[in-house]
Amino acid sequence: MSRLGFKPISLPEGVTLTLSEKVATVKGAKGEVSVLLPQDVSVEVKDGTVSLKIKQVEDMRQANMNEGTLAANLKNAFHGVSVGWKKELEVAGTGYRASMKGKTVSMFLGYSHDVNIDPVGQYTKISTPDETHIVVEGCDKQEVGQTAALIYDSHRPDVYGNKGVHFKGQHMIKKVGKRAAAAAPAKK
Repeated sequence: MSRLGFKPISLPEGVTLTLSEKVATVKGAKGEVSVLLPQDVSVEVKDGTVSLKIKQVEDMRQANMNEGTLAANLKNAFHGVSVGWKKELEVAGTGYRASMKGKTVSMFLGYSHDVNIDPVGQYTKISTPDETHIVVEGCDKQEVGQTAALIYDSHRPDVYGNKGVHFKGQHMIKKVGKRAAAAAPAKK
């Protein structure tokens, strides 16, 4: 049973919540995020707090799950439009590099062509502080994560050579290659 929906959610300073029939629109300094509202949960805004209530429906178990999911999505939207979300990636490998071409990140990752990734969403921004670091920022947690995943999937880390794109702080496992040649007796 979800307990997230029982707690009222406080609206941060400078954040507005607009409710329509199926969508809650959250606006703030960093941008705008839309959250879909399930039919079995009602949202009420009063005195700077948002409270959720489950409507009387046939499937109360699903309604309870929807209430917890909606509470988490609204908290993520409030955090995104006030503070923002950020993912950092690193490019490792000899000659591997990233650069910006407008809003698109262009990466040379050992292929015969450059890999270009566009940001997902209107408020998502990609930047490259240097050739080996990529920063994805935005107000929508899902869009920031999706953009970072597209960059990560362009060349996942190689466990034998430690080359590729990985998230900052990700634990990298380095495997040892084949040692058959070193263990074989020398030819006479």
